[in-house]
Amino acid sequence: MEETAIRQFQDLETHHWWFRGRRTVYFALLESVQDDRSGPVLDVGTGAGGFLEGLGRWGRVVACDLVPADLVFVAERGLSDTVAGDAASLPFADASFGTLSLFDAIEHTENDVAVLREALRVVRPGGRAIVSVPAHPFLFSNNDRVARHHRRYSRRVLRQRLREAGWEIERATFANALLFPLILPAVLLIKAKEALLPRAFDTTTNLTWRYPRWLNAALAAVFSLERFLVRHFDVPLGHSLAAVARRPD
Repeated sequence: MEETAIRQFQDLETHHWWFRGRRTVYFALLESVQDDRSGPVLDVGTGAGGFLEGLGRWGRVVACDLVPADLVFVAERGLSDTVAGDAASLPFADASFGTLSLFDAIEHTENDVAVLREALRVVRPGGRAIVSVPAHPFLFSNNDRVARHHRRYSRRVLRQRLREAGWEIERATFANALLFPLILPAVLLIKAKEALLPRAFDTTTNLTWRYPRWLNAALAAVFSLERFLVRHFDVPLGHSLAAVARRPD
């Protein structure tokens, strides 16, 4: 990930509407199939550690990442144990964890199936993984390039990758659905601008935009409403995708 994006994530994970909303929705999704303590928990590609505190409800949390600056940031906040490691070659024994999370992580890897297989290895039989990714390949834009994304996903492809790695899929839902009618035309407009007026080394992203405090709070509240939906069914459309999968017994 570009240094610019790393700084943005560290600065915005606590208050930006997108980070706040997705935490609420993804935890509700995991709760829909796993409402008991099933730790320890491994957060792979932890970044600035925005999910660590919430993951604590499922057990002791270990944060794993390759970026030293992120691990230092997480350690300074005292949110969890930290371990440097590559998602494709995790430094843990087989069946070490009851729950594993890959929040917006596998799109950064060249071989996503290899990462998902490695996740399967370190989760005990009957344990679960929750995986989130950006949705819709046709929306790939400069925002994805700055964040060093290799791809965006369709639901069919995400399910295919999980099955190929050996996981049993329990849930696969879109997220950021209520705001998608606003996000879609905005992203398409940005893509058109990028095509017509290309800029070299453009480090701006959708996280660069500044919102009034009231608007940021309103967007977070709308996004968070989706927690009531994902607890009961898979949402058919949205800007992101999330899946919960189980390691077979």
